Amino acid sequence: MPAAPPSRAGLGPRGVTAVALTAAATLFAGLLGPAAAYADTPPSDSVTSDNVEHLANVPKPDAVSNTNSDLAFTGDHVIGGNYDGFVIYDVADPEDPRIVSEVVCPGGQGDVSVSGDLLYFAVDSPRANDECGAPAVPVTDPNGFEGVRIFDISDKANPQYVSAVRTDCGSHTLTLVPGADPSTELVYVSSYAPSVNFPNCQPPHDKIAIIEVPVDDPGSAAIVNEPVLFPDGGNHDQPGLLRPTEGCHDITVHPAKDLAAGACMGDGIIMDISDPVNPVVTEVVQDENFAFWHSATFTNNAEAVLFTDELGGGGAATCTEEIGPERGANAIYSLKESPDGGHDLEFASYFKIDRHQGDQQSCVAHNGSLIPVPGKNYFVQSWYQGGISIIDFNDLSNPREIGYFDPDNRIDPDIENGSTWSAYYYNGHVYSSDMRRGLDVLKLTDPRLRAAERVTYEEFNPQTQPVYRPGR
Repeated sequence: MPAAPPSRAGLGPRGVTAVALTAAATLFAGLLGPAAAYADTPPSDSVTSDNVEHLANVPKPDAVSNTNSDLAFTGDHVIGGNYDGFVIYDVADPEDPRIVSEVVCPGGQGDVSVSGDLLYFAVDSPRANDECGAPAVPVTDPNGFEGVRIFDISDKANPQYVSAVRTDCGSHTLTLVPGADPSTELVYVSSYAPSVNFPNCQPPHDKIAIIEVPVDDPGSAAIVNEPVLFPDGGNHDQPGLLRPTEGCHDITVHPAKDLAAGACMGDGIIMDISDPVNPVVTEVVQDENFAFWHSATFTNNAEAVLFTDELGGGGAATCTEEIGPERGANAIYSLKESPDGGHDLEFASYFKIDRHQGDQQSCVAHNGSLIPVPGKNYFVQSWYQGGISIIDFNDLSNPREIGYFDPDNRIDPDIENGSTWSAYYYNGHVYSSDMRRGLDVLKLTDPRLRAAERVTYEEFNPQTQPVYRPGR
């Protein structure tokens, strides 16, 4: 298990950690035999490739020093989720980012999305009540709170807690979705790991929760639907699954196309969200090489989807020669409308970093985003201790790595090892939420990516994909 706790993708706090770790250990014992033979040697000759420059690192503050998780962006600020709460950074000068505020509000996971003055924060570990200071309670406590907390961040130096919405099985991840009109917005809540022993997380849990938030009255936010995405049950029987399908791990939406892609443990799905309160599943795919469908990203034109597999749940070495290039990888699919009004996903290729990390490094496909080069498909992605990869997948059938940042003391004994949860491109720079190191800022100097610098956002939630073009 990594020094910092991995995500709940197979290893979450809902009392399933030991079970998932056992499953991961069993899986890898079956894959590798009695012992892993691959030597724990450095993955490359340098921490960064020639076209990636490390600009800054901000260590985790003492008050919010647990595991860093996801990121959201607004104006000149980056909001970093953490198992202890969240941190707001001023990145007006990306070479000198500053901490503006620290909010201590434990609850596990800490997935974040931002909309105007509102911040949505995922709570995936039961607390005695919905207040920030509430102590942890067992998942068997029927009065325990898990779900989504809402904060007002109009004053970045002094965020204010507004309200909370309880959801079944908590909120492992959350996705912001535009409402039917500007007066409301929706939050899709993904959660999983039900048990008959958990009063607030009963099986079957083949659904998501949809929270409606009146923008002018966020205190009255409430669940408006809990659509069942797998009415006949999802993928439970495939050999090698880390967990069967029981809800979704993460959902990415492409509002301009009325589409959503769900990564749902044993299944990858496409949804029609033209009626966002009532999403409809239009395509389901499975892959014998996927152990845990973890996240998804559309191309800008929504003509392809990149899914990630969190093989081993973040608790095992997967970037090794023995595991190979097709397990624990990304899977790239072309996406087309089908004659019946649904959608067809057609497999194109796998991508996995070929910088083998050794049998002591927890390397796994994790969160990333498109690098907004108009008309092209480039992707920046975290791989836990495998570092950050820059991927060219303009040819869907032949993706390749064109750059990397991989802090590793086997390469440089003076550098702190990294374990990056997410890496996203925002307004000219890559920001990495590293579970150990804190916030890293990178500059891409590759001429192929230069056009992305002309694409600017006022706000960016990676799971709510905007459509980009130069100057916008």
